[in-house]
Amino acid sequence: MPSTDSNSAQGSLTNYVAYHDRRIGKDTVGHYDLENGTIVPLSFISGTHVENIYQVIEVGESNIICVSQSQPARSLKILPPFPDRDVLCVGKNYSEHAKEFNSSGFDSSDKVDTPSHPVIFTKRFTSIIAHCDKIYPHPDFSRTVDYEGEIGVVIGKSGYRISEADAMDHVWGYTIINDITARERQRDHKQFYIGKSADTFCPMGPIAVPKERLDEVLRVQTHVNGELRQDATTNDLIFSIPFLIKTMSEGQTLLPGDVLATGTPAGVGIGRKPPVYLKAGDEVSVSINGLSTLVNEVANPHLGKPKVEDISHMRTTHTVDKYKQSTLTLINGKPLYYTKSDSGTDRPPVVLLHGLGGSNDYFEPLIYALKLQERHTLHAFDFEGHGLSPTSPLSKISVESLAEDLNGIFGHAKITSKAIIVAHGISCLVAMSFTLAHPELVAKLVLLSPPPSPLPDLERLNMRSGIHSARASGMLPVAKMDSISGTSRRTRETNPLANTAIKMSLLNQDAEGYAKALQALVDAKELDVGAIEAKTLIITGSEDENSPPQTCEAYVAAMKSASVLVLQDVGHWHLFEDCSGVANAMGHFLEEN
Repeated sequence: MPSTDSNSAQGSLTNYVAYHDRRIGKDTVGHYDLENGTIVPLSFISGTHVENIYQVIEVGESNIICVSQSQPARSLKILPPFPDRDVLCVGKNYSEHAKEFNSSGFDSSDKVDTPSHPVIFTKRFTSIIAHCDKIYPHPDFSRTVDYEGEIGVVIGKSGYRISEADAMDHVWGYTIINDITARERQRDHKQFYIGKSADTFCPMGPIAVPKERLDEVLRVQTHVNGELRQDATTNDLIFSIPFLIKTMSEGQTLLPGDVLATGTPAGVGIGRKPPVYLKAGDEVSVSINGLSTLVNEVANPHLGKPKVEDISHMRTTHTVDKYKQSTLTLINGKPLYYTKSDSGTDRPPVVLLHGLGGSNDYFEPLIYALKLQERHTLHAFDFEGHGLSPTSPLSKISVESLAEDLNGIFGHAKITSKAIIVAHGISCLVAMSFTLAHPELVAKLVLLSPPPSPLPDLERLNMRSGIHSARASGMLPVAKMDSISGTSRRTRETNPLANTAIKMSLLNQDAEGYAKALQALVDAKELDVGAIEAKTLIITGSEDENSPPQTCEAYVAAMKSASVLVLQDVGHWHLFEDCSGVANAMGHFLEEN
C-alpha cells in the first residue's frame, strides 16, 4: 500500500484532526503529525482550546497556534472531522464505475452508462463514524454491504448559485469518506438515501486539510484486506468539483463545513464477477495523497450495533445568560461591563480595577467604609473575561490589552482630569502600565497586592499549572486552592465569611477568562516603575504570597513617590480579610495633597 503521509507544506500545522482529550475531558482539535504518529493540540491565538474543525474553517489558519506537547495518536480517541451535518453525495461520477454499476443490476436510477446530470443524494449525519471505528453490517437490513472510497470536498465559504468559475473560491479543503452502501436497499427504493444512511455507513477522516496544503490532483485508492480495489484521480471525474458545487448551489445555500462526497471510482464489490460483499472482519482502507488513510473494520454483528447518542436541546448550564448585551458598554470594540456612580460631574474621579478572580463588586466593602460615592465619581468595570464581561476565543488578553481597555474607559467616561486609580493584583500592573503611557491622567495610585515585575520563573511555572487546571477542571479546584493559599492563617481559622466571599468570587468567573488572564500575568513584561511620578500607596499583607512585603519594598525603593503598608495577618484578598485596615490607610492617603 503506498504511503500517503507526505504533506506538501512541511512545518505547517494543518493536518486537522478532531479527537477527545482525556486530560481536559473535552473534544478538541490537533495537528496530526503523520510521520511520527503524534497529535499536537491546537488552540486559538488567545490560548482557548479549539473545539471542532468547523471553528478552524471559520477563523482561519492564522488564528490557530500550537499550545502544548504532542501525544501519541494511538492513545487518543479520534473523532470524525465533520460529524454534525448530512453529507451531500454524488453517484456515478467516474465513467468506469458508472458502467459497472449500470451492468450490476442494482442501478435503478437510469439505464445509461454516463449520466446527463449529476446524481445527487445525501447520507444522514447519524451514519458518520471516525477513523478506526467499526462498520456495523446490519444483517437484518442488508446482505450486500459494499464499500466506496471517495474524496470529500469541504466548503469554506457560504454561497448560493455559485458559478463554476468561482466554485473553488468556496472550497476550504478535503477529507476522506467511505460511502458504505446496502446495495439491495439502494436498488429496491429507487433512490440512494436509505441504502446509504444506515448507522456507521459513513466513515470519515482521519484528518481534514486546507486545499492550499494539498496537490491540485488528488488520487483515491481503496484497499480491502490489503488488496487494491479502487484507484483513480480527480481528473477522472465525469462532473468536476466546480461543476458539482455549481449544481448543488443552484437552489440551496452551501455553508462552511458542508461536505460534498464526489463519487467513487470503479472497483466496488458489485463490480466483481461474481459480486463480493463486505463481511465481518474485513478491513477497508481508503487513501488520498496528503490526507493519510481512513481505516475501518467490519464489525461482528453479534457484538451489537453502536448506539447513536440522543441529541438534547436542553441547556445543561444556567439558563440565565449573565452576558446580557443591554448591560454592556462597547469599549475598544469589546463589550465590557462598566458602571459609574450617579454623582456630580465635578467630583474627583476614582477608577476601580479588580484583580484576577474578582469583579468590580470586590470594592463594595471599601466604597461603603469610606463613603467614596459621596466625595468621588466612581468608575468600575469588569475586565475582559471576568465578572460580567465576556471574551472572544480570538482575543488574547495581556497587561497591554487591559491597559488599552482602561484607556478606552477613560475616553468613554470623558475623564480628562487627574484620576485616582485603585487596583488589585494583576490590575496593579495594568494601572502602572497605563500611568506610564498617560501620566497626565493619573494623580494617585493605590496598589493592593501588586505582583512582582517581572515574575520569577518559579511563579510563572506554578501559574502555568493553574492555567491548565482551570481549563481542564473548571473553577472549583481553583477556588478551593486560592481560598487557602490566598489567605492568612488567621483568616482561615477565624473568618469563614471572607473564605466564602473568596470562593464565591472565583466560582463566579468563567474558567477560560480566568485562564487567559492568568496567562497575561505569566507573559507580563517588566515595567519601568522608576518612571512613575504619580503618588503611590502600596498595600500588602504579611502573608500575601502573591505580593510579599519584600516585593513591595522593592517597588517603593524604585518609585519616585511611593509608600507601603503591610497589613498584619492578612493574605492576598485584603478587602475580604481586613477591609478596615485598607480603608484607614486609603482614607488618609486620599486626604493627602
